[in-house]
Amino acid sequence: MCKQNTELKVKDILNCYQGKEREIIPILQQIQEELGYLSEEAMLATARFVRVPESKIYATATFYAQFRFKPVGRNHVAVCRGTACHVRGAERILDILERQLGIKEGETSQDLEYTLEAVACIGCCALAPAITINNQEVHGQLTPKKVAELFPAAAKGGN
Repeated sequence: MCKQNTELKVKDILNCYQGKEREIIPILQQIQEELGYLSEEAMLATARFVRVPESKIYATATFYAQFRFKPVGRNHVAVCRGTACHVRGAERILDILERQLGIKEGETSQDLEYTLEAVACIGCCALAPAITINNQEVHGQLTPKKVAELFPAAAKGGN
């Protein structure tokens, strides 16, 4: 995404608000929804818009786990580490995904195709071990073979 396009999107978002301090969180949520993360430029623009120090925007954004500061891949893979998934092999699934996708937990591939995260629980304990893709698809009772089938291009080195 080019910088100019990002600036326009942030400007459009800010135009929907009045510039009140109480609007910081909804603004940051909308920016993240639009851009996929909070860029430094977007946070600076937000600070200027609501007329607060940049540190207040940064402090707010870092307080909440929902905000990201790096771009997320087109495929956001979340590996459940809840108790049921842990007991049934979530660590092994995570290891396989790290090798297959060529990234470590918490990283995004350079081509922005994949982001790999481990999460506390996705609420699908009966399907353990389980993952979600883009918070929409749930894949459970995973085995190494099933993981390879989910990401065939990455398994062939396409990533």
